[in-house]
Amino acid sequence: MKLGIVGLPNVGKSTLFNAITNAGAESANYPFCTIEPNVGMVTVPDERLDFLAKLYSPKKYTPAVIEFVDIAGLVKGASKGEGLGNKFLSNIRMTDAIIHVVRCFDDENVIHVEGGCDPVRDIEIINLELIIADIDMVLRRIDKAKKAAKGGEKKFLQEAELLERLHEHLDSGKCARVFAGTAEEMEIIGESELLTLKPVIYAANLDEAGFAAGAEKNPYYAQVEKLAAQEGSQVLPICAKVEQEISELDEEDKALFMEELGMTKSGLDRLINCSYNLLGLISFLTCGPDECRAWTIKKGSKAPQAAGKIHTDFERGFIRAEIVAFDDLKACKTMAIAKEKGLVRSEGKEYVMQDGDVTLFRFNV
Repeated sequence: MKLGIVGLPNVGKSTLFNAITNAGAESANYPFCTIEPNVGMVTVPDERLDFLAKLYSPKKYTPAVIEFVDIAGLVKGASKGEGLGNKFLSNIRMTDAIIHVVRCFDDENVIHVEGGCDPVRDIEIINLELIIADIDMVLRRIDKAKKAAKGGEKKFLQEAELLERLHEHLDSGKCARVFAGTAEEMEIIGESELLTLKPVIYAANLDEAGFAAGAEKNPYYAQVEKLAAQEGSQVLPICAKVEQEISELDEEDKALFMEELGMTKSGLDRLINCSYNLLGLISFLTCGPDECRAWTIKKGSKAPQAAGKIHTDFERGFIRAEIVAFDDLKACKTMAIAKEKGLVRSEGKEYVMQDGDVTLFRFNV
């Protein structure tokens, strides 16, 4: 999973990136501090995998991984190459989802490129630049479909009509992700990898006082929440500065600091959960003396598809999957006891994988 962190300059993008990756990206109070995207690989915390590792003491411990990309701040005119626009747009195109950092606090000591805090305006500035870039791509696809339809082929005529409807939608200032298309139409639209089709988490960046008081009391946060609800996106209240302070502490101090702040989960943990939900992802687990590992798959994946995540031969020669639910294994304490109690099931090709399935695939090539 590759997540792009975007936003206007000086809204807290690089501070948040530093906090969640501990990669030490430069963060300063001036626009375009980030030029080349900073990339950080973050392991996904998973208590289930920790339990399996204690059970098997494996040679390798391999958690799931998320790649975070801190992308240069955007300004008006980016779609026409203003600022670092072209670089911004090409970097964002490579991501699975967008974490859009929005400033939700006033501070005269922190420069705002638009002169002051207005989260809805800031979101609209970025969305508009992405929409303009998408319109350009859609127009090229319309032209291509019309040329292909000259022979009278119905498929291309229908595609051109669909894309013209999409163009009208984008031209009205709306993102592709809120286009009212059928599942089949959205699949056709998805072939273009449109920027505004990407799922979004709005990271509402609060200052320390606002975060301590609670996001529900912040009028700026309420504006972001309302906008997110309208387009089916997710919103996550966060204080980038606090998260950075937490990331610099050792485990013992971290736990004490979070307890003082009334935090049960770090911003990274909440962001990861949010990302998995947004993209419809789950994890299944494999274990043994050689390796304990978490594998990320799409919710609804069947057993052979999950096997293919490990190796294509596993999918090609799939026979069955031996599965025990993690909670059952944990309650039994060992795999042997789980088997004795009949909790290890044999599942076939039509089995839909569940989050936390501890799995052994049987295959023959």
